[in-house]
Amino acid sequence: MIPAPVLDTHIWIWWMLGDPRLKQVEREALDALPPHARPVLCDISLWEFATLVDLGRVEIHGGIEDWLQVAASPATVRVQPILPGIVAEMNRLPASFHRDPADRLIVASARFLKLPLATQDRKIRCSKLIAPWTV
Repeated sequence: MIPAPVLDTHIWIWWMLGDPRLKQVEREALDALPPHARPVLCDISLWEFATLVDLGRVEIHGGIEDWLQVAASPATVRVQPILPGIVAEMNRLPASFHRDPADRLIVASARFLKLPLATQDRKIRCSKLIAPWTV
């Protein structure tokens, strides 16, 4: 069985919106994860999503609250709060790595949880700091 990944914000949004940038095989693998092994979503992704909607970079139908009730529900994802261990792991990341605090937190979460990260972010993938999620 493929382990449930931590989702980078864009992967989560693409999955929820049916965006073709997410490969069909990845979409099907995420959909097939059992209820006790839903993918992990860092809570910072909720803020990132709201910011992208406010900036007009992501369009949704209906209100953000309704969208999040489905997209961030326990039936969809396991929302991971920021924990002291995740912050400590974030502090161990090289200063040369991503300056974006959300990306640093997402990578640190994957490392702390010892889970692969579903991302198409080139900087993250090339950093070799995480195990990439593959199906």
